[in-house]
Amino acid sequence: MTTNKNYTNPALTTASFIIIIAGVMYAQTLITQLLLAFFIGIICIQPIRWLQSKKVPQGAAIALVLLFITTLFLFFGGLIGKSLSSFSNDAPIYANNLRQIRNSLFEVLNARGFSLNSGMLAKQLDPGKIMGLTATFLGQLGGFMGNAFTIFFLVLFLLLEADGVVIKISAVALDKGSTQSYIEKMVGSIRHYLSIKTMTSLLTGLLIWVALLIVGVDYAILWALMAFLLNYIPNIGSILAALPALLFSLVQLGVGGAVWTMIIFLVVNILVGNVVEPKVMGKGLGLSTFVIFFALIFWGFVLGTIGMFLSVPLTMIIKIILDHNPKTRAIAIFLGTEQEAKVLLDEKS
Repeated sequence: MTTNKNYTNPALTTASFIIIIAGVMYAQTLITQLLLAFFIGIICIQPIRWLQSKKVPQGAAIALVLLFITTLFLFFGGLIGKSLSSFSNDAPIYANNLRQIRNSLFEVLNARGFSLNSGMLAKQLDPGKIMGLTATFLGQLGGFMGNAFTIFFLVLFLLLEADGVVIKISAVALDKGSTQSYIEKMVGSIRHYLSIKTMTSLLTGLLIWVALLIVGVDYAILWALMAFLLNYIPNIGSILAALPALLFSLVQLGVGGAVWTMIIFLVVNILVGNVVEPKVMGKGLGLSTFVIFFALIFWGFVLGTIGMFLSVPLTMIIKIILDHNPKTRAIAIFLGTEQEAKVLLDEKS
């Protein structure tokens, strides 16, 4: 009796996959901390290498970069707290504005034959809900970043041992008779994506902040921070960032202010997302649009909010790993773009 060692039982593979996903979901808190530390470390390596090229010792370079990141974190944390506190003081003003808008809308709709319950409408159009949703989202991130102490030391030790990790990877690759090119490709692709995404997100937030200040929307820095953070979420991030700012500007400034806010978000996101980002991103993500959207849903389900932020780099890692193994290369092709498939066909023809 002979057995095929290369045969893989589909049922066993599926069951193993489900068990792994269940384990990841069970250990979500720990795994998200490790993943975030890993990706933050990848982003930090580039400025650290630059500082080292300027004759700054490794320890000092790491300290400077981590100090900068910690300062930003504390600054934005204080900014969020101050904005939410200020809103509590100004809430009566916004409530009065909303009451006037609600009454006008109620009169217009009733005049056209629509029978509406004013009490129901009042509950739905509540300015506190807008800031409440914003505070809930930022609170989720803040709650997760409450583990910042752990993440900080994970990043610190990862950066201190970065050179040693490279040597270890080289030794493992040599021992297995394989090359480390795909590992270098993986790290390089993630660093490229995260670096570019961070810069374009900063640009998005900065432009929205300045434009909202000109229009006169209150808490412009808070809406800009939302735009910066949510820009990491592909496809729907910019829409999610625009909604609370749009609703708030309607309450504060009326229809005219809401229209200008909508124009600002549209122009900035089209400019950065369709003009600036494709040029600086270069070859692109190497993932199809459908795969990016599905990855957003999948990683959001498995890892929660942080999974949505990390959906693209996590999927890029999986694609590179699958592409390296001849047995799974077909899956990597399906995850990739049509252009990549055409290039592969041209090479084989």
